[in-house]
Amino acid sequence: MPTTMDVLVCIKRVPAVGAEIALTADATAIDTRHLGFTIGPHEECAVEEAVRLAERTGGRAGVLTVGPPATEEQLRYALSMGADHAVRVDAPVADPEPEVTAAAIAGALGELPPYDLVLFGEASADAGHAQVGFRVACALRRPVVGGVKGIEVGDGRVSLRREAGGGVEVHDAPLPAVAAVLEGLNLPRYPTIKGRLRAKKAPVRVLAGPAATSGLRTRRLRHRPEARAETVLLGQGAGAAPAVVDVLAELGVVR
Repeated sequence: MPTTMDVLVCIKRVPAVGAEIALTADATAIDTRHLGFTIGPHEECAVEEAVRLAERTGGRAGVLTVGPPATEEQLRYALSMGADHAVRVDAPVADPEPEVTAAAIAGALGELPPYDLVLFGEASADAGHAQVGFRVACALRRPVVGGVKGIEVGDGRVSLRREAGGGVEVHDAPLPAVAAVLEGLNLPRYPTIKGRLRAKKAPVRVLAGPAATSGLRTRRLRHRPEARAETVLLGQGAGAAPAVVDVLAELGVVR
């Protein structure tokens, strides 16, 4: 175990939905007027892992997001879980394209103190692009592993475990490194009252946003076709028996 382990987790503000997602009138964005917001389950596990590593090694656990001031709500939630500092990279929207988000994070890492390990969720809970962590690692020329469900750190190296093909892969990489983690890596803690009070007063460092723009444009969003159940009348009384047997045969219940 290294003397200290400084870890940064990159998180994203996503809608907390429990029903059908509403779209704006022009169908180019999600209508968030009546939605609450949160971070995804992958990122919540990443925050928990960062806090555990920092606690075990006497290091730091930081959180970073790209977006407008409203995204500080999610930074403060991560602080209430035990992260000790937060950074927001200013951007006009909370959901920039992956290329822009990765450029913003890579640029911010050049201004911040060095981190041994940078963690991402495998994919955001809304768009699910699964790109940002890999783009950042490529920009910084750091080793990266995705789908991570186990992390062990040693003297200047990290062991990253992922499930693959019915087995387990273990990747050994030098630090500093990047990892995209999956839900199930750990069991995230619930923020305590003390943690929430501390997070409410904690400062958030704000960095200038990226100048980069993406070539991607959203043309239109649409809901997937609604699945509908269909009832078929096979017959009445004993006369329906042959049709019932045919259906059971198609399902493989009888031969």
